[in-house]
This record gives sequence, C-alpha cells and structure tokens, in this order.
Amino acid sequence: MDYRIISADDHIDLTWLPKDLWARRVPAAMRDRAPKVGDTADGPYWVCADDRWDLWGGRRGTAGAQGGRRTALERGGVLEPGVCRPTTTALRLADMDRDGVDATVMYGPIVPLLIPDPELRRVCYRAYNDWLAEFCATAPDRLIGAGLIPVDDPAGAAEEVRHLARIGLRTGMFLAARVETPLWDDSWEPLWEAAAGTGLVIGFHLGGGLRTVFFSGPHANHPGNMGVRVSCSTIQMDEPLAAVIFSGALQRHPHLKIVLAETGIGWLPYMLERLDDTYDRFVDAGAFWRKQGGLRLTMPPSAYWRRQIWATFQTDHVGLRLLDRLGTDRVMWASDYPHADSTWPESQKAIEENFKDVDRAARRRILCENARDLYRL
Repeated sequence: MDYRIISADDHIDLTWLPKDLWARRVPAAMRDRAPKVGDTADGPYWVCADDRWDLWGGRRGTAGAQGGRRTALERGGVLEPGVCRPTTTALRLADMDRDGVDATVMYGPIVPLLIPDPELRRVCYRAYNDWLAEFCATAPDRLIGAGLIPVDDPAGAAEEVRHLARIGLRTGMFLAARVETPLWDDSWEPLWEAAAGTGLVIGFHLGGGLRTVFFSGPHANHPGNMGVRVSCSTIQMDEPLAAVIFSGALQRHPHLKIVLAETGIGWLPYMLERLDDTYDRFVDAGAFWRKQGGLRLTMPPSAYWRRQIWATFQTDHVGLRLLDRLGTDRVMWASDYPHADSTWPESQKAIEENFKDVDRAARRRILCENARDLYRL
C-alpha cells in the first residue's frame, strides 16, 4: 500500500465496543460478572456487577464531561445512536478516507482497570485483545490495534505482551501514569524483556496521572477542575519517561521501543534537557553512585530518546518549531479520532496550519514514514 498519512494515535472507546464482546469471550463461569450492556433510565450503559460505566452506542452531547466539547463524530455530522462507527470496519475506513488518513493506530478503553477481581480483570484483558486482533484482521494494512497491557501485575503484563505478539498485534497500550509500583522498580523487568524480545511496541498512553482532578462528583465540572483536566493531561508522562530511562531498561534492552502517545511534543525538548542535566550531575558525583552500585546508563538520556522513543501529537506549533532538538524521526502525527480533541474530519486543514514551516522531507517522515517503519507496515 502506498501510505501518505498515518494517524499514530486514534481510539476504540468503550462506547463503541460490540455489546457481546465479553459475554461471548470470557469463561462461562464468569459471564454473570463480566461487563455487559444493560438498559437504564438514561439509555443503554455498560455495567459490571453494581457499577455503571459508560454509555453504549453514543448520543449527542456526551462529551459534555470534557468541558462541553463535542465528539468528532458529532462535529462531523455522522453520530447515530447505536451505530458503532469506530468498530464497524467499513464505516471506520470511510471516516479515514474522508479525512485523508491511510492507516490508524487504535488505542483502547481502560475498562479492565475498573474490575476489582484480578482473575476476571485478566480474562477481560485477554478477551478484548483477542477481539481486537480479529477486528484488525478485517483491514490489516490500515487498522493497527494497540492491545491492552495490565498495569498492576508485571508478570501478567509480560505474559500479555507475548500473547499480543502471538495473535499478530504490533503494539500494546500501557497506562504508565496509573501504575502503583513505580516504573523504575526492578519488578517491571519481565515487561521490558518481553517487549524487547517480541518486538512489540509499548505505547505509554495518557490515563491517570492528574493528582488534583475530580473525574466525577459535584466538582467535576468546576471550570478550574476541568481546565486542569483538559490542559494538563498531556504532560503526565514526565515521570514515566524519566523512570524508563533512569531505571536502565532502555540500556539493558536496546530493542525495546516506547511511544509516548497523545502527549504532544512541545514540552519534550525542555524535559530532555533536564534529564541530560540530571545525568551530568550524577556522573559528576561518581563516587556516590559507585557506592550505590553504579548508574544504569552509559549515555545521556537524550541518546536513548533518539534511539528508542517516539511521541505523538495532534496540533503542536511549538513542538514543530523545535524539531532540531527532537529529531524528525522521533515524532508522529495523529488525529485522535473520534475524541473531542480530534482534528477529524478536518485533519487536512490542521496539518496545513501546523506544518506550513516544516520542509517536505520532515513532513513526510512525521506524517507517514516514522509510523510506517515503527509498526512494520
């Protein structure tokens, strides 16, 4: 396929999943407790045990919890309640064609994290991932799904990474800001080893990491709360980025590949400068670090960025002016379809506005070649 534009961060949300995804795929003994769609006074909702989650099938105005913004499907005039466009192959491809996008990397819902039973949570991860592989197989040159990777169990995360590779997926979604065990902890070594060994790309996607934000309750729509939630969400990957570098994971596993998904890129030049400055100060304190067993790096942090890390953005005028610091081969454009932040269905306009001062070769790399090469398209 002759790729021109690849969106490196789009979505499959709980709202658009098939009603019977878990009912059909989890063991029979667990089906009563698995997520399902139930009728409520407010319409069809996903429920699990006594918990009500997200609306199923979409309806107008449902992005109001994100500051009153409309979802891309509503803005684009194609929202039909009960019609799951993002998980219906022909409809999703039609939306991509309308936007001039040839292939999409699709990150998934956080639903398994909401299940308190560890065993049920594990089989729900597996059920979603198996469904995702089947969905991607309906258009394998265009649909690249990010399987779900557990964040509460390093051994389970490694096992799921190996499963994702076996079923033909090329990347996995890891909510790095939601881990309870810090990513610099040695207990995560099985995950890094599995990802490096299989070649599966690990996508550190946004989710959590906002310490003062209320996602529900009487303060959820306070303008201060919502302003923090929307404007600060992309910067939550500072700690996971520092952790995966200073833990030595990238040093030990030079084939480990990490994507900072939906984070934007404008903040990264300063962060990389700060990481390098920290490393230099540690090197200067060599006697101290030798007593601690030594540093786990042999290069400045920015060298690992240039070798093993990528980041995605939708619109980022500042970041595109700093490509000399980031490298044109480290960043990838995305539309964020079908979220409220998405540039769909006007991505071509957004691209022209963002890339007006970017030369043709760099533009080609960021819009297509980096993602094509990383995901082996």
